[in-house]
Amino acid sequence: MATNNSNKNLSFKELQNKVDQYKRKRDELNKKTKQYINELQNVEEKINQNLKLAREKYKKRRDYWNNKVAKLKDKKIEYKKLLNDFYDKKRNLQRQSSGKNQKFRSIKEIDRKIENLERIIETENLNIQEENEIVDKISQLAEEKENLQQAQNSDAIFKKEKQIEIVKINLNKIYEQLEKWSKRSQEYHNKMLETFDKVNELKEKKRKLEEKLIENKKRADQFHEKYIDAMKTKNKLYKGRRPSYKKRGRRRQRRSSRNQKLEKIKQDKLAQALEKQKAGKKLNLFEARLILENENE
Repeated sequence: MATNNSNKNLSFKELQNKVDQYKRKRDELNKKTKQYINELQNVEEKINQNLKLAREKYKKRRDYWNNKVAKLKDKKIEYKKLLNDFYDKKRNLQRQSSGKNQKFRSIKEIDRKIENLERIIETENLNIQEENEIVDKISQLAEEKENLQQAQNSDAIFKKEKQIEIVKINLNKIYEQLEKWSKRSQEYHNKMLETFDKVNELKEKKRKLEEKLIENKKRADQFHEKYIDAMKTKNKLYKGRRPSYKKRGRRRQRRSSRNQKLEKIKQDKLAQALEKQKAGKKLNLFEARLILENENE
């Protein structure tokens, strides 16, 4: 109302300048509003892209490796239990058998004897008969060693030791795989967290842009109201300078027709927005604002 009163004391030229000034400022702010909306749309797109990347790529890959690690840990538990069972059985067999160490010592003694005899052949001057005798002894010792080895291979304790060795080899492979797969899982987990952090930064940027957009729109609305008030005052105080009634009528008719078209478009958009809201779909900034304005009317 204060603006209206101050406008009444202005000349036609001054009023026209005010009208132009308010319109220019309103248009500048509206242009800025569009820029904010474009920025918001870009930020929203980046948020969606990063969320998709985090959820559909990094999280899925992390969960994939976590699943493999979990299964491998179960396998590790099985092998450790098997290893302990083999150790228990080996101890029981050792208590039942007392000749195993003697067999191992016998094989080592035979190896030493064979080495000594071979060294004699290489280092000493022997006649044919002496050399043949030593060769025969080596053959006998080798045969004795082979017999002991066969007996040892059939020994239950020896078999159990072989089983223990195989389980240990498999356990070592499992530990290596666990370390390798756990690292891969952690890598994707870290990438997922980094991407979610980026999403949070973008959301904060979006929030600030929305605040700027709302504030900018308020200012644009204020200048639009000033523009309308100045136009009303100018038209009221200077009727003689306004166009003829017919021209005003045609202009009013065109404006009314245009407003009706805009209102129809607005109502169509509002109906679509309400349908989306009812279906639980995500609304964009314009749709949310349409619904908000409709509720306030």
